[in-house]
Amino acid sequence: MRNWATIRERYLRDSLPIRLGGLAANLIRIKSFSDHPDHRDVIESLLDESKFFIEWTAPETGIDLQVELVALQLQLACWQRSGRISGRILYKGLQLESRHRHGQRGY
Repeated sequence: MRNWATIRERYLRDSLPIRLGGLAANLIRIKSFSDHPDHRDVIESLLDESKFFIEWTAPETGIDLQVELVALQLQLACWQRSGRISGRILYKGLQLESRHRHGQRGY
């Protein structure tokens, strides 16, 4: 079992753009691992971690990004329940990565 309190404390030390980049990297990893059924445990862990990252980060963002992150969190929960990962997760990951890399505001 992971120590979420320790992970949260460490995660929140990073700046908002770094946290968004970490979330984006997780989404890209989920898509990559979803291509092979033997990676289900890794995917579950990444989905849980990503949902926590959103929960911890969203309150510090602007309203537009909060809405986007909450919708993403709901989608992650739906994918987790259904066991089917959509290609949209890669798109969302790339969007967040682009925001992180280019330092776009809106968060």
